Amino acid sequence: MAKYFTEEIPKTDRIPGLVKHLYAKMPEIESARARLITESYKATEDKPVIMRRALAFAHILDHIPIIIRDGELVVGSTTIAPRGCQTYPEFSYKWLEAEFDTVETRKADPFYIAEQTKRELLEADAYWEGKTTSELATSLMTEETKKAIEHNIFTPGNYFYNGVGHVTVQYDKVLAVGYRGIIDEIQAELDRCNPGDGDYCTKSQFLKAAILSCEAVIRYAGRYAELAEQEASACSEAGRRQELLQIAANCRQVPAYGASSFHEACQSFWFVQQLLQLESSGHSISPGRFDQYMYPYYKNDLDSGKLTRESAQELIDCIWVKLNDLNKCRDAASAEGFAGYSLFQNLIVGGQDKDGCDVTNDLSFMCITASKHVFLPQPSLSIRVWNKSPHALLLKAADLTRTGIGLPAYYNDEVIIPSLLSRGLTLEDAREYNIIGCVEPQKAGKTEGWHDAAFYNMCRPLELVFSNGWDKGEKISIETGSVEDMTTFEEFYDAYKKQMNYNISLLVNADNAIDVAHAVRCPLPFLSCMVEDCIRRGKSVQEGGAVYNFTGPQGFGIANMADSLYAIKKLVFDEKKVTLAEYKRALAMNYGQGFDAVSAGEIVTEIVREMARSGMDVDEGQIAEMIETVMKTEPSPEEKKKYEELLAMIEAVPKFGNDDEEVDLFARDVAYTYTRPLLNYRNPRGGQFQAGLYPVSANVPLGAQTGATPDGRLAHTPVADGVSPSAGRDVNGPTAAANSVARLDHGIASNGTLFNQKFHPTALSGEKGLENFVALIRSYFDQKGSHMQFNVVDRETLLDAQAHPEKYAHLVVRVAGYSALFTTLSKSLQDDIIRRTEQGL
Repeated sequence: MAKYFTEEIPKTDRIPGLVKHLYAKMPEIESARARLITESYKATEDKPVIMRRALAFAHILDHIPIIIRDGELVVGSTTIAPRGCQTYPEFSYKWLEAEFDTVETRKADPFYIAEQTKRELLEADAYWEGKTTSELATSLMTEETKKAIEHNIFTPGNYFYNGVGHVTVQYDKVLAVGYRGIIDEIQAELDRCNPGDGDYCTKSQFLKAAILSCEAVIRYAGRYAELAEQEASACSEAGRRQELLQIAANCRQVPAYGASSFHEACQSFWFVQQLLQLESSGHSISPGRFDQYMYPYYKNDLDSGKLTRESAQELIDCIWVKLNDLNKCRDAASAEGFAGYSLFQNLIVGGQDKDGCDVTNDLSFMCITASKHVFLPQPSLSIRVWNKSPHALLLKAADLTRTGIGLPAYYNDEVIIPSLLSRGLTLEDAREYNIIGCVEPQKAGKTEGWHDAAFYNMCRPLELVFSNGWDKGEKISIETGSVEDMTTFEEFYDAYKKQMNYNISLLVNADNAIDVAHAVRCPLPFLSCMVEDCIRRGKSVQEGGAVYNFTGPQGFGIANMADSLYAIKKLVFDEKKVTLAEYKRALAMNYGQGFDAVSAGEIVTEIVREMARSGMDVDEGQIAEMIETVMKTEPSPEEKKKYEELLAMIEAVPKFGNDDEEVDLFARDVAYTYTRPLLNYRNPRGGQFQAGLYPVSANVPLGAQTGATPDGRLAHTPVADGVSPSAGRDVNGPTAAANSVARLDHGIASNGTLFNQKFHPTALSGEKGLENFVALIRSYFDQKGSHMQFNVVDRETLLDAQAHPEKYAHLVVRVAGYSALFTTLSKSLQDDIIRRTEQGL
């Protein structure tokens, strides 16, 4: 076991200045990358796509403007503007052009965009008509799939409009041998190829593209070395001049060659992290087990006297600042679902090695300290927990949690390792897992996991049970029978499962279409050269080059569906207090709140369906008129009273989240309606689909597209997040809620589960508060829970921050699988965080 120190190292004066500079103004969209990739593509139309990608990457790195920000010790910026972003027209672009005039003023994640930038992007984008991954993916989907997306049953928008990301590469390999060493490995594989081999044409092109990409990165680092030398020669302050000369020396050494010092290792790591984003547009490019692959360089320098713990901490702090400099602009709807400018760069500490020994070290503690020093959302810090995790590490993590930053998230080795084993990983690889993005486990450097591949709203198929497969005047799913004719709960539940299964198959079709589109149009040679076994196979990760290949779409709304189906079972079939017909009417009327466009659409759906069966045609104009008429309908006082009585009955039915074993096991079975069917499908890369149970923060905007549900939830309000109980329904305390969530089968959801809890700050005060908090985590994990994350903030503070954002510029909260500045979130997302049950220990 490595030696570690638990004492916290003070923050240097450099860090606040770097942070202040980073957040001095609104993030800005820049056009350099779009212009450069378009120039390259126009000049390479006669070449294979993998070569076009490499040549374009090289053209970008050779010509994109570069900058060294004041005071930074680790360099490399994707944009000149702090927290700026480039655009990626090869994936999609029309949504941004449509939002040019609103992107600066929208509620979630606004970006400044100059008029000149708009003109430059319009000129570059014109080339990409008909050439994007999103357009190809659309053409590959079935009409039924496109209709399901249009009606918000699920959304695959993450990779539909952007790069994939969601990967951890072989940082350790780059640190050890540099890109010169990787080029030598690629060249050796190329030398072994025979022109007569069946795959020679494709394999040789991939290997040559990978070499071109690595060489471009080396030149890019050289540009920074030259810039640092130029700035040093003009710098009059001796201390800063020496720092710039050291930066120049670092950039001459790495990432071309292996790192020979901790500072070089930090610089090499950062170039990898930054340039993966610049190549691919994908978020959730996660540093993984930073405390493990960086430790040898730290220890060697510390032992030799070249480095102090204080200077090492400052370097780590600088990397933490840089991780917040990367940014990404999403369309307005996606920005609502990912609000907070997050890139989900998950960095994890602690856990085991391949032999099952604990590997906590000094850097494990220093990473936690860095998050406390910098106090920004990135990296999305996580900690692995098992029965040999040092208590001191958990206390250190808990001390960070009680600051209210929402970090770290906690992960259970005892569930995740067996879960990965069940998906075909070796024991050694499973023991060395890290977390991607929000909550998704994978083996670094061997996996193309396609995590976060789609959001599947488990509430919408229940709506389709009540409407018999119709929505807003048209048939969009299978018909499972009229609910008025159903006589047993089993019949009703079976209809829900059929709706689930049918729409899961469409989700798979959407994901696979997008998967193919990325392989055909946007393979990534730079990323792929750092993922085993792409070099030997001669394939990019998009084409199946990785050792492990998965697709991981996530379902959400489990608590709503468990509570809804349980309420129907009890009130309709067991106690016979209400009929399904009455329940259906109550949902359509939003429990007496009156018809809105969606619920009115459900009523009109019934009318249109009957007209269609009678051979009558109804056009869109007639449907719109009928919906408008229905919306004017008000429930009578008698109806309103019935709805109030029904809501009271629903409220009295036991709810998931209160340590009621009958309800909790029922929820477990409901979760299986999503997790089990997915296991039957495979992706184009030869890998298996695997379920995740988490929503990022899409439970808010997608809840806004969902009608009332039988658990008493009103139409268009947020649905439950992750595997957490519905907000306000877990009334028996945090332990009871944890006991309930632990009864779900977390192992089958091998793409990750997400459990949110919120505590009043007094709950974690003092030494006793920390000890009780750690005990709660241990207890939950002992019961086979997989993940926990926390907000530690009182309701009054959040309400005041909502009303007076100028007073809370640095208030960081846990949103979903990530943290964000509270004041950057949309009001709907802020409201959802405020609504979460506030617990005490």
